[in-house]
Amino acid sequence: MSTFDAVSDKLTEYRAGEAPEQDDNRVWPLYGAGLENLGQDGKPIAIPLPQVGPDELLVRHDACGICFSDIKVIRQGQEHARITRDMRKEPVVLGHEVSMTVVEVGENLKDQYKPGDRYIIQADIWTGGVNLAYGYMIQGGLSEYGLIDQRILNGDHGNYLIPVKPETGYAESALTEPWACVTAAYELKYRTGLKPGGTAWIVGGPDATDRGYTIGAGFDAAAHPARLLLTNVPPQFAAWLRERAATLGVEVLDVADPAQPPVKPIDDIVFLAPTPELIEAASPFLADYGVAAIIAEAPLPRPVNMDVGRVHYNRWVYVGGKGPDVAAAYSDTPVRSTLKPGGQTWFVGAGGPIGRMHVQRALQVAEAPAVIVCTDVSDMRLNDLYETFNPEAQARGIEFICLNPAQRESYVEGMMRFKDGGFDDIIVLAPVAPVIADAATWLAAGGVMNVFAGVGRGTMVAIDLATIYLRDARIIGHTASSIEDLRFMLFQAESGTLSPNRSVAAIGSLEAVKDGMQSVIDTVYPGKVVIYPHIKEMPLTAVPDLEQTLPTVYAKLKDGREWTNEAEAEFLKVMLK
Repeated sequence: MSTFDAVSDKLTEYRAGEAPEQDDNRVWPLYGAGLENLGQDGKPIAIPLPQVGPDELLVRHDACGICFSDIKVIRQGQEHARITRDMRKEPVVLGHEVSMTVVEVGENLKDQYKPGDRYIIQADIWTGGVNLAYGYMIQGGLSEYGLIDQRILNGDHGNYLIPVKPETGYAESALTEPWACVTAAYELKYRTGLKPGGTAWIVGGPDATDRGYTIGAGFDAAAHPARLLLTNVPPQFAAWLRERAATLGVEVLDVADPAQPPVKPIDDIVFLAPTPELIEAASPFLADYGVAAIIAEAPLPRPVNMDVGRVHYNRWVYVGGKGPDVAAAYSDTPVRSTLKPGGQTWFVGAGGPIGRMHVQRALQVAEAPAVIVCTDVSDMRLNDLYETFNPEAQARGIEFICLNPAQRESYVEGMMRFKDGGFDDIIVLAPVAPVIADAATWLAAGGVMNVFAGVGRGTMVAIDLATIYLRDARIIGHTASSIEDLRFMLFQAESGTLSPNRSVAAIGSLEAVKDGMQSVIDTVYPGKVVIYPHIKEMPLTAVPDLEQTLPTVYAKLKDGREWTNEAEAEFLKVMLK
């Protein structure tokens, strides 16, 4: 048999999902906060290969992306919200952006699964109402093999495994997980009225007067809240609300102190001519997916301190209008999550892996913006972003601008043209409060700012919320993705609509995990780091640098810089153990 036939057979066998001949399983345990607690002596360790029970699967981890969420666990250790065990005794094995192949099937599952079946996983696993995320509480993809049990196959949302076509790339499918979070941000749906069966709170400011307030829809027999709280509501409107509530059987509670509502959380808070202090006092009681509606005609005397962390994680949204119909604040300008076709879009902190995904998607959607502005404080990342995407933007007639805020003179000059009109869409990818505050000042009338960056709950940012009701602007947020989002993104990848492979910036073997983590911390690469757990030892290597180390793989890259499934196949032929 020739050498070529041997390596080809090795890849064929790999794809077939043959059972491992080894007795051990190499993993990267994390014993606590700090990169020094990753592995032992800077290396992975060997633990016994799991034994497969009758209702379990043994899977091989084929490719695993390193996510900034992994860095959060390394930084926070035991304090991370998703870690609820003693990491010293039961270390965490990270890795949730993972593609896998079945290599052993338990006796009771043989009519459903077979070796060689390929999957990705919706990592946010819930069982019995308890979160057991893959790569957090369940051993993740930074290991050679993993055990899939009934917590995953039969969880609260059904089966968390999603089938992958045989021809789909390993890195390509692994990176659908972060990509799903990106694409889901543009599919968000918001209520267009008070939550039926929920709790609504009407809060009048000290200068609120009767203006003929009403609720034209959503407070009638067709749909209405179950409970109504009233604070300093103008007498005429209060009488109307009480009469309507009595007719509909809605419980009414009077609340004297807006900082101490007797019922919480609250689905809808409607502010009538409020002060900034009133908004700040009542807003913290919003429920998940809560809506704050501001009805006013005059500007606010100062910006409002807004918890953007809860806009991001709890999906709060502020709507508004001049009134007097409260319902119109919800329905006349519905909250938009899609980018405005032909509009002006600004990606703040665009140079990182997730930022590049947002930019790539904006360039590839059917109804793209006319102008895309990308800002980042790294010239290396900005230059790579421009080289990668500007030709595509030019081909579509999209103006593509990259600016570095650290280069103050050129940045100010580049941004001045947007000073008067502002941006229709601002996607914030930098989790920095002053950056978010500045970005909000650039919103155009009818514009939307999406706080995509993972700022912590309790991060307060001063924002002029008068733009919400005077100019119909909206501030929204997004985090994570659902099983449906992941399925949809995998379909987009497998149909060629969006290419996760374009996000791959560096690759390495399992031994390179620690260096990969450090590179993410140090923002060394403009895209994603992908680990292949079953290749021969290989240092972390930038994709373009394969020209020197693996020229046959480099020859199959697109334009000498983009990962492809053909390059991956050649890579595995050469590098599989």
